[in-house]
Amino acid sequence: MSEAPKPVRIVLLYGGQSAEHEVSRISAASVLKAIDTSRYDVVPVAITPDGRWLRSDATLELMADATRPLPESLDASGTDLAPLASIAPAHPDQQVVVLPILHGPRGEDGTVQGLLELADVAYVGAGVLGSALNMDKATAKVVARAAGIPVCRWISARDSELDDAFVARVGSELGWPVFVKPSNMGSSVGVTKADDPAGLRAALAEAVKYDEWVVVEEAVVGARELEVGVMGNEEPRASVVGEIIPTHEFYDYEDKYVDGTSQMVIPADVPGEVAAEMRALAVRVYRALRCDGLSRVDFFYEADGRGLLFNEINTMPGFTKYSMFPSLWDASGLPYAELIDELVRLALARHQHRASHRRLR
Repeated sequence: MSEAPKPVRIVLLYGGQSAEHEVSRISAASVLKAIDTSRYDVVPVAITPDGRWLRSDATLELMADATRPLPESLDASGTDLAPLASIAPAHPDQQVVVLPILHGPRGEDGTVQGLLELADVAYVGAGVLGSALNMDKATAKVVARAAGIPVCRWISARDSELDDAFVARVGSELGWPVFVKPSNMGSSVGVTKADDPAGLRAALAEAVKYDEWVVVEEAVVGARELEVGVMGNEEPRASVVGEIIPTHEFYDYEDKYVDGTSQMVIPADVPGEVAAEMRALAVRVYRALRCDGLSRVDFFYEADGRGLLFNEINTMPGFTKYSMFPSLWDASGLPYAELIDELVRLALARHQHRASHRRLR
């Protein structure tokens, strides 16, 4: 007797064409280790750095053999597929949910989300506007400030504007030191600290390798780095508060993914009223920046100064079992496997709700 078809197909998209390709592969391996394959028809699809979509046959073989553990980073070999063919259901009545474990440009920035909207398929995470808005650090700060969210001081500019006048403006308006970031990038890729005009010029040259827009932020000296997870659609809720204690001068890419020496403290050792304020503020940020499904909201905390300052938001945060976002929800009573179930539920609910507003005359 053949097995009954599973009602929901999960298409796990991973890899991608950004500098965060390898981070995505590591996150996807964690999801595959935890997802309930007895409930879901799981289809891993890799996006290679050159943009090919592959049904990852090697990954499927590993999943089928319970005695072989999945590697920390998934193999991206497999059968070439057209993007829309890779997200097709196995049978007409099967629901499809795409889980785009993609970090950075061409994955977390609204591009893939636009494709999924055109295909009329449910997917985990923010929509086109929310994804694009929050990928761009400069624009997200503008919208957050307009919504009354406290934000640290910053200046943004296009690559064609990074002249001596811009360097002088940074020195006069922000002072030293400053942090320089590509506006559209995550995982601290391309982020540099600059202590003087010469350092700023070098930092700007590094940032524009990744994006044509850059953000220069004041260094919030002595501030603590606090983070909170938010989930939901119409009624988002916040996790407990966590703290990152970097071992490098700041929380850079090596500290996150290479050395693995940074420390996460969950829950963060902050006064109860500060934690409550941050959780409420994170939900305000989430709503103002048009998020759905999930996000991790990052703050600086000046205990003896300005208090909480919104830093940035990630609409598809790192998703290994030990990453901050899943760890925050685990500490809030939602284990990793159940977190995946909840994200699938939210994706289906959001897709159904949006469908009710797409009626032709």
